Amino acid sequence: MSDFKKNQLQKSLGLSFNIAVLIGGTIGVGILRTPGTIAEMLSNYWLIIASWLFGGLYVLLGANSYAELATMLPKAGGSYNYIKRAFGEYAGFLSGWFDYITNVIPPAFYCIVISEYIIILFPSLANYSAVMAISLLLAFVLIHLSGVKNGSVIQQITSLLKVICFVALVVACFMYSGIETAPIKTDSSFFQIGLIFGFFKSLQLIIGTYNGWNSVCFFAEENDDPSKNIPRSLYSGVLLVMSIYVLVNAAFFHVLPIETLAKSNLAAADVAKILFGENGAVIVTVISIFSLISILNAFMMIPPRILYGLSRDGFFIEKGTQVNKGGTPIVALLVSSLFSLFLICIGSFEVLFSFAAFISIIVWGLAYFSLLKLRTKEPDLPRPYRSFWYPWTTIIAIIFSIALLAGFIYSDPKSFIIIVGITVVSYPLFLVLTRNKK
Repeated sequence: MSDFKKNQLQKSLGLSFNIAVLIGGTIGVGILRTPGTIAEMLSNYWLIIASWLFGGLYVLLGANSYAELATMLPKAGGSYNYIKRAFGEYAGFLSGWFDYITNVIPPAFYCIVISEYIIILFPSLANYSAVMAISLLLAFVLIHLSGVKNGSVIQQITSLLKVICFVALVVACFMYSGIETAPIKTDSSFFQIGLIFGFFKSLQLIIGTYNGWNSVCFFAEENDDPSKNIPRSLYSGVLLVMSIYVLVNAAFFHVLPIETLAKSNLAAADVAKILFGENGAVIVTVISIFSLISILNAFMMIPPRILYGLSRDGFFIEKGTQVNKGGTPIVALLVSSLFSLFLICIGSFEVLFSFAAFISIIVWGLAYFSLLKLRTKEPDLPRPYRSFWYPWTTIIAIIFSIALLAGFIYSDPKSFIIIVGITVVSYPLFLVLTRNKK
């Protein structure tokens, strides 16, 4: 019994960490880059704003379902706990590993991108890109080995700095009145087939920028009052992220017309150049680095929680449940970091990223289904929070997920084939693991 106590996670995280990890784990450089690409696809001001709102509403519907699931089963590892409870061991195993893969890819990517941004500021470091990326990973491993408290403090500080940076950028854009922008033309050719395709492609990008909205749920077991804190942080966090995204878009279009932004790879840099002259690029680079450090910190904490949960259920080595004095699942952190190190060394992410957006939708969709299933299968489970307008909100979230999945399969069949392949291979592996478990 004492051994079990030793390997339990500590209840040391509160509401402010929850909101910080949601903002920290969601807002990255996506919002600084994607507005240009989306402007090119949709080229209509209201349609662009509508698609960001639409992405946000989809996530808000998801938050409504996740608030019930995470307070009902406040366990480390998030989604896969609900799917396993509703659909059995294999569904839990598969979705748990899918979720783990999606969340273990980002740290490597962020380490590389931060080092690239540092090189923009200090060109003399150009030859040390890989060294910086690896050093950054090691630094964060050491911070998290020292305990959950330090990770939590860093999360709160960096997330706050990030929000301040974005608010300052938005205010600077709206105060700017240097160029006379032509009135926004509304496009009458609203329902062209290309536009509908563009809408789906841009939604894939937008969902990618919202990815991380449910980070709170991975830490449910470490929360000091999950039944109150989780719903509060899910709603307030998602609404805050949504507001920032919509405002950033509106602010960018206030400074530059859509036609100009549509040609931009890093929309924020072009806007900042106009606002702050040649220093604009430096300012955006600094905002990007803050954004990325905050998101890197969040994603150093998430995969170990999933792996800890998987280990506890016998879907990974038993040592994976080891927790150190500071409350960090230490073996899970080291395994995840080794995986990140390997990815930094091979460094090809494009494939992995489209793959991640894909898997996220599948896991979220299964989680929404499990809410429906658990309401009928286990009506007496204590539910400290009940999702509002149930079952309609959950059904709409499921329909959205299926539509998005269909859109993704159409626009990215390669990733879909890989996912089907993994699923096929995973079953025999699952049988071996469960046999060992018995």
